[in-house]
Amino acid sequence: MNRQAYINRTRFTIVENETIYQFISRNMGEEFIPVLCHDENLENYGACRLCSVEVALKENGATKIMASCHTPVQENMRITTHSKKIEKIRKNILELLLTNYPKESLRAKSGHNPTTFQSLLKRYNIYDYRYPEGINHNSIEEDFSHPYIHSDLKECIHCYKCVRVCDEVQGEMALGIAYRGFFSKIIKGYDENFMQSPCISCGACVQICPTNALTDRYLSKTVKYDKVIKSICSYCGVGCNINIKVRDNEIIAIEGTKDAEVNNGHTCLKGRFAFDFYKHPDRLKTPLIRKNDKFVEATWQEAYELIEKEFKRIIKQNGPDALAGVSSARCTNEENYLMQKFFRIVLGTNNIDGCARVCHAPTAYGMQQAFGTGAATNSIKELPDTECILLIGANPTLAHPVTGAKIKQEVLKGKKLIVIDPIKIELTKYADVHLQLRPGTNVPLLLMFAKVIIDKKLIDEKFITEHTKDFKTFVKKLEILPYEYLVEITGVKKELVEKAATIYAKAKVAMEFHGLGVTEHYQGSQTVMLIANIAMMTGNIGKKGSGINPLRGQNNVQGAADMGIQPHQGPGYLNIADPDVIEYYSKFYGKPHPTNPGLRIPEMLEGSRQGRIKGMWIIGEDILQTDPNVCDVKRALSSLEFLVVQEIFMTETAKKANVILPAACSFEKDGTFTNSERRIQRVNKAIEPIKNVKPDGQIITDIMRRFGHVQNNFSAKEILKEISQVVPFFEGVTWENLGENDLQWPVNKDGQGTEILHKDGDFKSKKGKFHFFDYKESPELIHYKKDYPFILTTGRILEHYNCGTMTRRTPNGNLVTEDLLKINTIDAKERKIVSGDIVELFSPRGHIKIKAEVTDEVNQGVLYSTFHFPGTTINKLTSNIGDQETLTPEFKIVAADIIKYIESPI
Repeated sequence: MNRQAYINRTRFTIVENETIYQFISRNMGEEFIPVLCHDENLENYGACRLCSVEVALKENGATKIMASCHTPVQENMRITTHSKKIEKIRKNILELLLTNYPKESLRAKSGHNPTTFQSLLKRYNIYDYRYPEGINHNSIEEDFSHPYIHSDLKECIHCYKCVRVCDEVQGEMALGIAYRGFFSKIIKGYDENFMQSPCISCGACVQICPTNALTDRYLSKTVKYDKVIKSICSYCGVGCNINIKVRDNEIIAIEGTKDAEVNNGHTCLKGRFAFDFYKHPDRLKTPLIRKNDKFVEATWQEAYELIEKEFKRIIKQNGPDALAGVSSARCTNEENYLMQKFFRIVLGTNNIDGCARVCHAPTAYGMQQAFGTGAATNSIKELPDTECILLIGANPTLAHPVTGAKIKQEVLKGKKLIVIDPIKIELTKYADVHLQLRPGTNVPLLLMFAKVIIDKKLIDEKFITEHTKDFKTFVKKLEILPYEYLVEITGVKKELVEKAATIYAKAKVAMEFHGLGVTEHYQGSQTVMLIANIAMMTGNIGKKGSGINPLRGQNNVQGAADMGIQPHQGPGYLNIADPDVIEYYSKFYGKPHPTNPGLRIPEMLEGSRQGRIKGMWIIGEDILQTDPNVCDVKRALSSLEFLVVQEIFMTETAKKANVILPAACSFEKDGTFTNSERRIQRVNKAIEPIKNVKPDGQIITDIMRRFGHVQNNFSAKEILKEISQVVPFFEGVTWENLGENDLQWPVNKDGQGTEILHKDGDFKSKKGKFHFFDYKESPELIHYKKDYPFILTTGRILEHYNCGTMTRRTPNGNLVTEDLLKINTIDAKERKIVSGDIVELFSPRGHIKIKAEVTDEVNQGVLYSTFHFPGTTINKLTSNIGDQETLTPEFKIVAADIIKYIESPI
């Protein structure tokens, strides 16, 4: 039924469940009605009444003054928005707010744009106080304790949006309201400064504050700028949309894009604040060539000539398979596509790989075996539609903060949460069940989880029968495993698993998320297939609010894999072992596609140590810090005859290169990224690259031409067009139709994206396949646990990103300055270790010194650390053991021991 109401005598159609404010904003524009306490990303509040309108329920009926922000619009309402009466009320409200507002802040400071409040004062011609001044909070000191967020609460007008956004969006509850009347004020934590408070620096309070009560070091709300460029954050795989404010070819501030489907204006501190790295003095500014074991500056011509000469020499002497490439998840889809095209079509080798090898390759492999497609099945925006969230081996509030905040919000609203993790992550505080298993025992834990569901007859028999295969075989093998066996291995009580499995299986829809705590294991791929089993046996695939959703680590690790950055699959995940696929690629490129199996990164490094790989080209990956057993990595790189590294900074890996090529960062180029939910998003150049630096795509193009390949100057738009012709699920993607909120692949020819995969059980592999795997203890523990009684596991923190190449060159480096080792309270007491002590951490591969943090976040016998700082070199300790199917390193299991470090007297 077409229900209608009137705005200033003009009739408009009502949308279901709209407020009057939403109805007016949709039809007349967002700024048509003034607001202060209201924001569309917050619950309706109705405190300031500035949005009030006159409303009659029928023609010529009596009018009432109503707050439009929380009043539902009704059919045939007559709404008057700017009558003399309403405008007088609004002006009076603003004049009342001024009674406790500093006079010097009535107008914008010279050289700055006005705040929302200052703009409203100007709009209503308010230049002075009408009412007696209240008790201005001159005693409130400005707070500059935080490297990013500052406060001057004398300007606070008590809209409480900062408190509400911290509660309702971030879920941190770091801000509050204390005292009453004129004495009421915003407090941080227990009335302390920002650095002492629980604030996690997301900056949402700054962006939403209508005054300068809350600001940041960049004055992002009021700073004057030449242009605003919408682009995509280049940190994690969430893919937050950002608005980049630019002046004189410099980035002066970043804010979240308010209407973006991915993040709705929210960001973490990295996306909002950690951008100064782009102009850091450490940026590589010219090609460098190693001569007499020292780097000397070179021209691009000289660098290209040397690369051409050495690569051609290696091919002539050893064949193309003596070369190998590592591409980057920091690069765009278009650049990754060109990199694999260069190695396969120009050089003639399938030796191309990327950082998915050290993170989510088991996810892609495992889901491909189960479903036929190896990507997230659903969308983050479906969280409100689910009843239960199953979180396995992931710490999203630290590693994927915006998604983590959304999960937290849903749980705070009553959604069920099950956490499977050996670490007490932040979200365990809100979980219905935390299954704190022994590291490395995901497989037996999930077998127990599935066994409970089957024994309690909570399976979806109709879905299993119609859409899957091999379920009976799985059940038969599972039946013979006693619960006692599974409990003993995992260290988790059967009763807890029963509770968790029952919650998950009884939910009408349940959504699974997992991270590297699933994949970076000896049985990583097998764990993913068991997760698929649990989703299929409960029918939690192919419908809204369900599915399996890997939380991808880097900004474009999904896109890099989509583009063919793996040795066994080309663009679009087509298997190069299939002769028909080879024919398809060869016909498309007009050149023969190589057929020899390619090498994965661990195999490349082993091949180098053995003398089979002679040359490598590494883009945007610091494998000497992020890959396992870095002593072996160093030996491999030192064994190469020729190494090219393409980077924005002088990394540990770059220091081993023969040629270093300076690349543009994501702010300095166009392209597309694909986030964790298969969402293809446009990256738009905000500033010109620093002098003598080139985009990665242009560098690859230049070198392709050196080898005689006809390739036009790099254009992201044109390369995307080529991708759409070769990658089946990009068929309908164009630069133009990505639009404001982008598309999720597969995208059909008509440009229609796909939010949910395997809808109604329609798997790419025709039927979903059940798999069974029994527990296999990691060889690391089999060989070394007697001499190394602890298990070391690794992960990330919020403030830094991977090896910290970018974040350490921003004020984030002042927030967290070193890696720490988390040690259980009892273990620490036995070894006479207290927080702040330096300990020696040992593994079969070496030892390091690191500062201890005593905590109950880890169980006895478990140690936890991060890998963000080169001085720590945590990956000196990790092993070469990897996932059995994909060789993804087992970062989560390291046999270890610790002792308190006592410095020898001089």
